[in-house]
Amino acid sequence: MRVGELSKRSGVPVPTIKYYLREGLLPAGVLTSPNQAHYDDEHLRRLRLVRALVDVGGLSIASVREVLAAIDTRDQSLHKKLGAVQEAISQPGPVDLDPLAVEDVQAFFARQGERECVDVTESNVTHMLAAALSAARSVGHDHFRELLDPYLEGLKIIAQADLEYIARRGSADAVIEGMVVGTLIGDAVLKAVRRLAHAQVSREVLGDSAALPKVNG
Repeated sequence: MRVGELSKRSGVPVPTIKYYLREGLLPAGVLTSPNQAHYDDEHLRRLRLVRALVDVGGLSIASVREVLAAIDTRDQSLHKKLGAVQEAISQPGPVDLDPLAVEDVQAFFARQGERECVDVTESNVTHMLAAALSAARSVGHDHFRELLDPYLEGLKIIAQADLEYIARRGSADAVIEGMVVGTLIGDAVLKAVRRLAHAQVSREVLGDSAALPKVNG
């Protein structure tokens, strides 16, 4: 297909496609003449992935490049590639880390038997967690750390569903791409479904009474 058809099928404007080509986010097509190139379904799939990373994930071009580099690495196990991609799509904000929050994260990892992230700033994912706990401490929620272990247990069920979903996609590349898109879209879905869960549980626990319920323990 030519670039016009690629644009039509992907929903991405031609100027944007040409920008992605210049930035190396999309591989060059096969030249059929000095001013014409042919693109195939692999280009279409990659273009849709880039669009998801930029539009859904809100990633910068530099971050998208990191994600694509992790996907295209051929000398890593699928598990390690998934970890590398998760690191690339996790972008910690400019939050000053509270030393006590860092200690909370380290203690959490120790309880869970995770020994690799002694320095939380070495990982985008653990840095994000430390930043979230730092923000909680800054507004007086010093004990938010108590939610980490029950959160993890609940999220393992979600992680199992995620992996079963993407494992059905066939090739290793399709699994990686499914994980990227699924994580970005899944984060948005989880926010909405969590609010629904809060509504249902609060109706059961709090009801319409103005008095606070008694909490066991």
